[in-house]
Amino acid sequence: MPGGEPQNAQSAPAGSAQPAPALAIRGLAKRFGPKIAVNGINLDVPAGSFYGLVGPNGAGTTTALSMATGLMRPDYGQVWVHGVDVWAKPLEAKRLMGVLPDGVRLFDRLTGEQLVTYAGLLRGMDRQTVAERTADLLKALDLEADAGTLVVDYSAGMTKKIALASALIHAPRLLVLDEPFEAVDPVSAANIRDILADYVSSGGTVIVSSHVMDLVQRMCDHVAVVAAGNVLAAGTVDEVRGGQSLEDTFVSLVGGRSTSEGLSWLRTS
Repeated sequence: MPGGEPQNAQSAPAGSAQPAPALAIRGLAKRFGPKIAVNGINLDVPAGSFYGLVGPNGAGTTTALSMATGLMRPDYGQVWVHGVDVWAKPLEAKRLMGVLPDGVRLFDRLTGEQLVTYAGLLRGMDRQTVAERTADLLKALDLEADAGTLVVDYSAGMTKKIALASALIHAPRLLVLDEPFEAVDPVSAANIRDILADYVSSGGTVIVSSHVMDLVQRMCDHVAVVAAGNVLAAGTVDEVRGGQSLEDTFVSLVGGRSTSEGLSWLRTS
């Protein structure tokens, strides 16, 4: 991308009889020194969809999600959440979102229960509602026994789950989850999938980034493949995979597959 504004930047999604996308991205771009992390991408996430965002390591998915949710300012581009401009009206937009960022440190000197309660109160919810929802979330995510434990003493999987509870506490219309199943045990992962499926069936929208293609293929109804800061393909899962597995499609789009011919010293016979 040259030093000027991206060539493929577009205006806001045009109004029509159809509802506004849950998330609309136009010309979103970010550069870190000489490295172009996100290269002027455009993407529409339909309301009520379970949308997977997949890409190789360093593809720019985390950077794109950070900009889309207002955690990082883009160099260029605009983002709308249910028609609300994230950067022109950040408070209004953030009320509509629940975000589970990857690698962002929590207030880990609070207990799990205190952290979720704090997240609810921060959203302006009344204490009784916060207490009821906190109890429900801790039970659903199998964290009741550890509600009084400091988050700093949680395992990586437990930390993911308590961060998810904090993102869900205010019942957002859009949930953006960056690697939500990383380090989570299979039973907890199944429970989380059920929670998210119920959320989508009731009208919510989920965007989840993951490196596990099989999980995305089974769980999501839409998917976008991102590599080198560009969207290579986007649509329903069936449209994108084109009759083959999502993993095979991903490999053919992204490339870079290597063989082990150069590691003959690993062979034991």
